[in-house]
Amino acid sequence: MTDSSDAPQPVPPSRPKAALTRYALIMACIALAAWILDQLTKIWVVSTMTEGQVTDVLPPLLRWHFIRNPGAAFSIGTDYTWIFTIIMVLVSGFLVYLMFRLRSVGWSIALGLVLAGATGNLTDRLFREPSFGQGHVVDFIAFPNFAIFNIADMCVVSGVILVCLLTLRGINMDGTRTVSGKDNADA
Repeated sequence: MTDSSDAPQPVPPSRPKAALTRYALIMACIALAAWILDQLTKIWVVSTMTEGQVTDVLPPLLRWHFIRNPGAAFSIGTDYTWIFTIIMVLVSGFLVYLMFRLRSVGWSIALGLVLAGATGNLTDRLFREPSFGQGHVVDFIAFPNFAIFNIADMCVVSGVILVCLLTLRGINMDGTRTVSGKDNADA
């Protein structure tokens, strides 16, 4: 009988370190570019419009409507701005943690968009009036009979939709594909 400790142990396949950096870099670039776009549009709105101003862009489909939102989507929780700040800090931190575990371009793009949205609105919460951590988010994009939102909100929604599509297609964050039971039965 042989000692099992002397037997060579299987080594899981590893990805090169450069692959880790590549996916993290894709996510970081997407997040940074979208965050910059979000912040530039908010600076533009604050500097060129007065609060409450409505400007038709493509009437009646699209208009700019400058508001400051102390709450979440649809102005929910306007008295709990600090809670949204804490949630956005936690979400952003978790997304940065995930960034270095990604092995999929699709997931890098999706999570980069979510990170951009979270940090875009977090920037408003931290640095806009009325106070640090309780700042109101600048919203300005308005469609008829819908909420008024901003680029950061668009990034979060787009990123979450991509996450759902990747999940439905069985693509994991590590780049592998999940094979469903039906696919196994057909094989």
